[in-house]
Amino acid sequence: MVNLPLLQMPEVDFGDDEAAMARYREEGTARALAMDNRGPFRFGPDGKVDPAILDAYSRHGFYVFENVLGAEERADIERDVADLLDRAPVTKDATVDRHGSPAYNVGCTAKTASFVKPLSDPLGGTDENQGRHPAKMSEPDAPAEAPDYVLQIVWGSLQFSEACLRVYGHPHLLAMAEAVNGPDFTPFNEVIWIKHPRLGGSVAWHQDGWTHWDSPDLDEGTHGFNFMAQLYGCDAANGLWVVPGSHRGGRHDIKAMVEAAGSDRLPQAVPLICKPGDVAITNRQAIHGSFANTSPNVRVTINFGFHRRRSVLDVTSGGVHNPISHYDDAYIHRRARMIQYAIDARQQRFPDETPYDYAPLAAEADQYRWTPEARADVKDYNLQDMGI
Repeated sequence: MVNLPLLQMPEVDFGDDEAAMARYREEGTARALAMDNRGPFRFGPDGKVDPAILDAYSRHGFYVFENVLGAEERADIERDVADLLDRAPVTKDATVDRHGSPAYNVGCTAKTASFVKPLSDPLGGTDENQGRHPAKMSEPDAPAEAPDYVLQIVWGSLQFSEACLRVYGHPHLLAMAEAVNGPDFTPFNEVIWIKHPRLGGSVAWHQDGWTHWDSPDLDEGTHGFNFMAQLYGCDAANGLWVVPGSHRGGRHDIKAMVEAAGSDRLPQAVPLICKPGDVAITNRQAIHGSFANTSPNVRVTINFGFHRRRSVLDVTSGGVHNPISHYDDAYIHRRARMIQYAIDARQQRFPDETPYDYAPLAAEADQYRWTPEARADVKDYNLQDMGI
């Protein structure tokens, strides 16, 4: 096992509120494990995802697929994440790593690294990210030894980690993307989330979408979904929490919900409970968030999402994940090459798997082999993320 280069911090808690937080985690975990939205991938005789899985995902807004990534693949991911942490900017806005060498993202134009003050909530109650984080989360006191900032997100992760690229091409995950969004599904964006033990910041309750809330065609899948592959697993202390069913009914008044709860502990929410190698799918319209990680356990999430083509075609959007852009046919086609590169990269690493057939680029598959030339082609690919 590779040891990630993480800082070791003394125990911290939520102060006078720690007992209430412990009860909240325990009760939320019990509710999560009692739900009918977890299990291994299952396919029918037609090779399609079991309709019962799709039904549970549709009802709850999330589903936990168990045992998707085996030990060999997790080891690949772990090596890449350790390397990225070792070569990460030494702090916010730095261009060198801890060794004084150029950081992994030097020379990139696109967003590649986000830092957070330890145990803080930088977004809650602000106008950032389209103002979609209207209520602030609790901010425990950071240890005196804590650094000023810790790395929280690696953006455009497919250009930095071949292991993450191969996860992106996983045939079962892409089959689920097709089942939810149709065979012409498109990319959204890809990142690595790192919740440092006893340092990781919170993410205030929010719904991800911002473009289509007032559309007459709005339904539960309009703003797409995210996959969240867990390298080490996650629990109520370091993982994401979701309000089941909140992906339906349009935009919710999250600030009023927090005020009614009397704290940032929404009583309806449940945590994602995952083992190493599990992959959750979460609707982007569902209310979700995470608390500061006061636990001793790191969370590493390989995060990537997909959209319906009709949700992004001829839409002008952006501003959160990438510059504002117009998503025409050529833009979508160019961005979708990452799916085909991923399929080929995965086939090279796992030749005994049956690869996924991505219909929009199937006729051009030979143009998207994962080669040294392709590695150069994907630099700054996330300038063409499709946020809606």
